[in-house]
Amino acid sequence: MLPTPPVTIRDVAQAAGVHVSTVSRALDPRRRAGVSAEMVELVERTARRLGYRPNRAASALRTGRTHTIGVLVPDMTNPVFPPILQGVEGCAAARGCFVLVANASDPAMAMGVVERMLAQQVDGIVLATAAREDPLVDFITASGLHAVMVNRADESGRLPSVVSDDRLAMKLAVEHVLRTGCRRIAHLAGPQHLPTGAGRLHGFEQALREAGQSAAGVETCESYSREAGRSAMAQLLARVGKRLDAVVCCNDLVALGAYDALRAAGLRIPEDVSVTGHNDMPLVDMVNPPLTTIGLPHRELGWRAAQLLFERLDGTSLSPATVVLRPELVVRASTLALRDAAAMAAPRA
Repeated sequence: MLPTPPVTIRDVAQAAGVHVSTVSRALDPRRRAGVSAEMVELVERTARRLGYRPNRAASALRTGRTHTIGVLVPDMTNPVFPPILQGVEGCAAARGCFVLVANASDPAMAMGVVERMLAQQVDGIVLATAAREDPLVDFITASGLHAVMVNRADESGRLPSVVSDDRLAMKLAVEHVLRTGCRRIAHLAGPQHLPTGAGRLHGFEQALREAGQSAAGVETCESYSREAGRSAMAQLLARVGKRLDAVVCCNDLVALGAYDALRAAGLRIPEDVSVTGHNDMPLVDMVNPPLTTIGLPHRELGWRAAQLLFERLDGTSLSPATVVLRPELVVRASTLALRDAAAMAAPRA
């Protein structure tokens, strides 16, 4: 028995009683603006009934576009990245595009992954892995592949990026713990080869300078993980002792590691040491005590990054640009409340 030939766009047009060009526009989210909603619904219903599937290979040959974009993330298990991916996928779906996601936990893997994506003829890539002075950015620039960075900025200015304002985030955290009476404030910094780690450290130091304060200590984490936070907090305590009022952490996982080390040292949170995180990842409001942190618009980061990529693909935006989104302070019980700080500072009878 011979296989059934695939349904074509002409079959859909004939069954719907419309012209082939109308079907083509109605099935393309980028071109359907000139087609009535009733006609789009008719064409889509007819296509589903016939089992029509777009011939992407033929479309790619005709347009030079595969309608596929790649996304490269450094750690799929990190709760920061799923909402960013949701934003990318939402923006891509609105344009009828498919998203190819890859995980590159080892920076040495990233080059090979991007080469595979090039072989798959992706139209462009959203990059969440790049380090400072990363040869991967050199490779992408030389290859001519359209790319946008998300959650990390290209310090060389060659690639557009969508980021949160790390310096403002640290300013919000530092000013908050200062308002509660904390003065001996330390920082668990992110890896300094990453733009986020360096940017947040600079923001922390700048916020203290503006307040006329100096850091009680800074310890750099090897990674953005609970284990790295636990180790860095233990090293900080060994170096500066227990005379700390607050620890401003580079991310939430690191802050949870700081919880572990502080408790192991017999210190209470927040009665002895206040702790802040960064990212407001899921469930940090459920830990004990709930974590004061910096909330970021992760889904919007992903959506805006994909939008910027599509603008470059369409030729409507070709100059490198950095889109900076505003973070917000989310106060919970891991930092002293103002009333508690006032009570602790009041003279005792």
